[in-house]
Order: sequence, then C-alpha cells, then structure tokens
Amino acid sequence: MGTALAGAWLAAGHPLTVWNRNAARADGPAARGATVAATAAEAVAANRLVVVCLLDDASVEQALDDVDLAGRDLVNLVTGTPGQARVRAAWAERRGARYLDGGIMAVPPMIGAPAAGAYVFYSGSSELFEEHRGTLAVPAGTRYVGADPGSAALHDVALLSAMYGMFAGVAHAFALVRGEAVAPTELAPLLGSWLTAMSGSVTRTAEQLESGDYARDVVSGLAMQVAGKGTLLRTAEEQRVSTELLEPYFRLMERRLEIGHGGEDLTGVVDLLRR
Repeated sequence: MGTALAGAWLAAGHPLTVWNRNAARADGPAARGATVAATAAEAVAANRLVVVCLLDDASVEQALDDVDLAGRDLVNLVTGTPGQARVRAAWAERRGARYLDGGIMAVPPMIGAPAAGAYVFYSGSSELFEEHRGTLAVPAGTRYVGADPGSAALHDVALLSAMYGMFAGVAHAFALVRGEAVAPTELAPLLGSWLTAMSGSVTRTAEQLESGDYARDVVSGLAMQVAGKGTLLRTAEEQRVSTELLEPYFRLMERRLEIGHGGEDLTGVVDLLRR
C-alpha cells in the first residue's frame, strides 16, 4: 500500500521522500523520482507533511520512537483500533505534531485510479485535514469523519467487518455447490447480483435503528426467517458442508425470537451483540 500511495503522489508531480524498514522496498519509488532517506528521522525531517503507512500501530511507535516530530503534520494510515488511534494522537501531540488518523478503503491496485472508487476516512485535526486536503486526495478520495482521532478507525473496521461477513456467506455458498454440476463461474454472477439486491437492507436497518421501530417496513419477519433456517442447515448437511459460518447468526435470531420479537425485522440482533 505504501508503494501504491508513493506512486500516486509521484505521478501527480509531488516531491516525495520515502523510507522503508526494508530498504529494498524503496527501490520502486526511487526509480520514479522519490528521494530515499537513510533513516525514518531523515524522512520526517524532509517535509512538514509526514504520511505513515506501516504494518501496525506498534511498528509506528517503533519507527518514530526517537524521531523529532515537532512542527510536523503526521498522517497515520495504519489499520488500527479506535483506541490505538486516540493514544497515538495524544502521543503525537505531546511531541509537538498535529495528528490525523486514516482508514484506507481500498486495495493497492485501486490507489491512484479515480474510477476505482477508493477513498480514505480521516479523523483528528480538522486544520491539518483542510490544509493538506488536496495532497491527501491525490491517491484516493477523502472523507473527514470528525475530530475524534478514533473515528476513522471505527468507520474503517465497521466496513471491513461487514466485508468479512459477506465473504463468509460467499464461502458457504460456493462450498454448497462444490463438487456438483454447478461451475463456480456459473454461480458467481447470480451470487453477485443477489448480494447487490439484498444490500438495500442496509439502509432499512439503519432507519430502524434510528427510529427504534424494528417492525417498520418489515419484508420478512424474524419468526418466518427462524422457521426457514432449518432448510439452510439441512441443505448444508446433505451437501456435507459445515454450518459453522451460519449457526452463530441463527442462534442470535433464535434468542431474539425467544424474547418475543417475531414480528420484527432482523435489526434486533444488533442489540444482542452490544455488551
């Protein structure tokens, strides 16, 4: 991801100084005109705007532990937790830097390709964001989500969590047809269009959560869906497919039904997940 970001800024004509813990990985940006710093401190000293894209929060602290951050604008694009972002913001501010946390909603091939729809959530210093908005928008779109440094990470992880839930369903679907006279490439467009059609439920769930009325605009009630789950589980058994990806969600549905919410949508599951 760091190489992709560097490439986008270089292609747009931005002067860039790069540093990588693995020196060989700086060769690509160097070949495209970037200045390679020998140390993290040297890279930070080169420009006021410092963008960090490392493995995790611990690697950020390790790389910048002894580096002078005074007067720098630090943008941290490491995927971390909201709590880590808040701690890192306070850490940067104690050392004299303005701080912006970012959550990248893209994979490297989407960076620098406007049609790909990539964007980055940003939170923290609004002044930093506004001052550098144009530069930050070069690799991907920008979405500022508030002064709380943890907000970008929260948005990032919320979307990634939904993505993995979708991946789980897709894996189960392909497992069901595996070994049958149904080619995966035959199922794929049907699966993709079905998931797209069902994505409309996201808005309905949000509206129900905000209104507190989980029986509003119900299409398929909880009681009916719990009654129908047996077919899904029996089909998996017939196809010799594990139900471990489905059963946790079904158990939550059953718990919600047991406390008398059969006429509602599935939205109440959200409340069961809150501890």
